[in-house]
Amino acid sequence: MQLRQELKATSALGEYGAVAMARELQAEGRHAPSRRTINRVLARNGAFDGRQRVRRPAPPPGWYLPPVAAGRAELDSWDFVEGLVLQGGPEVEVLNVMGLHSGLIGSWPDRPYTAVRTLEVMLGHWREVGLPDYAQFDNDTRFQGAHQHPDVVSRVMRLCLHLGVTPVFTVPREHGFQNRLENFNGRWQTKVWGRFHHESLAALQSRSQAYVQASRVRLAPHLDASPERRPVPAGFALDLQAPLHGPMIFLRRTSDAGTVELLQHRFCIDPAWHIDSSAARLISMLTAFVSTDFAAAPPMSSRSSTRFPTGCLLVASRSDPDHVALVSVSPFT
Repeated sequence: MQLRQELKATSALGEYGAVAMARELQAEGRHAPSRRTINRVLARNGAFDGRQRVRRPAPPPGWYLPPVAAGRAELDSWDFVEGLVLQGGPEVEVLNVMGLHSGLIGSWPDRPYTAVRTLEVMLGHWREVGLPDYAQFDNDTRFQGAHQHPDVVSRVMRLCLHLGVTPVFTVPREHGFQNRLENFNGRWQTKVWGRFHHESLAALQSRSQAYVQASRVRLAPHLDASPERRPVPAGFALDLQAPLHGPMIFLRRTSDAGTVELLQHRFCIDPAWHIDSSAARLISMLTAFVSTDFAAAPPMSSRSSTRFPTGCLLVASRSDPDHVALVSVSPFT
């Protein structure tokens, strides 16, 4: 304890923790206990300056979707890798997917994607491996559709709904909900893109496919423990003009005033929240879910938008994932 006080008063670096104490003892030619032993002695004598950090266990994967968190439902996460250019060749984008529980991956490097090409890849992947219960996306317009018009239902949303897959859109400008897929994106860039010199797009696609197949072989023993997938109905063909049925889920954070914006609409979680500033700050850290369940939608066109009869607004907290509260059921107006 005396050495700690001396270092606190005289150290040029201003360091007087366990590492600094061990270094000073070694410099004096004395025996230096391990850092853990020094910390135990300091804790026993009440020498720590601040409170010990409370480390809470992480919530289960997919904590915001109870069936996924319980392991009863599978979720596929989709994302683009952009900004890649072959030497002397075209710009390249990569569409990646990863199953949350199965770890089943897919990767398709190609020229810049359109919404139509995205649909083709998604449907082909699901024909091969089966349908998940949920499909999760960021807010890229190829997934969600145009952002400047209200109540837009994109081609990807329609594909999911017609196949009985619930689309989930993550919080804008946040990566936490797609962390596992972002990790795979980085791994693909290291193991495939950065590892070789690719003479052409076809060569890149071949190496990417080999990497995906090798990864699936390694994962094969674990696939039986993951939630079961449904096959794509035989003869399925997407009809963009067909009526729509089923829910869509949008993850949104509340504002400081306790409001949530979605599809060019603003929802108020509680009119009284703006009165209590402490409550507003608390709620702004929670995640609001707006699930739109609509019985029928007009045919898809470039100038018309879909009207949703109702939206259910729920809130949940990462620190308490078992508690999901229904706040209100509001019309989309």
